[in-house]
Amino acid sequence: MNHFRAALAAMCFAVPSMAQEQAVIYDYKGSFDDASFAVESAIIGQGLVIDYVSHTGEMLNRTGEDVGSDVRLFEEADIFLFCSATLSRKVMEADLMNIAHCPYGIFVAEKDGRIMIGYRTYPDGPMQEVQALLDEIVQNALE
Repeated sequence: MNHFRAALAAMCFAVPSMAQEQAVIYDYKGSFDDASFAVESAIIGQGLVIDYVSHTGEMLNRTGEDVGSDVRLFEEADIFLFCSATLSRKVMEADLMNIAHCPYGIFVAEKDGRIMIGYRTYPDGPMQEVQALLDEIVQNALE
C-alpha cells in the first residue's frame, strides 16, 4: 500500500507526469464524467472499438472493507480497454511476445478532486508506436 501512495504522490507533481516510469498521466480540467466521455469519444474517433470498460474505482471502493482497508483510493476510476487490429498485428509480427501488452488501456481517475487521464508506458522498440497512439488519443480527449 505504501508503494501505491508513493506512486500517487509522484503523480501529483508534473503534467504530464511519469509515475515511476510506469504510466503517463495528464490532468483533465473538467469532471470525471466529461473526461470519461472525452476518452471514449477519442478512442472511437480513431476507428477503434472499446472491448471493455473496467470500473476499477468502484471495485476498489466496494471491496476495501473486505480486504481490511478503510482507505478510499479513488473517488472514481475507469479503464477503457481496446485494441487496434492493424497496430497489434504489426507489433506482434515484430515480436510475438508483444501479445502481453494487448489489449491497450487508457484510464480516467479522480482523487481529491483531481481528474487524471493516462496510460501505461511500453518498452522501447515496436511498442512505442502503440504508446504514440495512446498519447494521440489522450491528447484528443484533452482538447
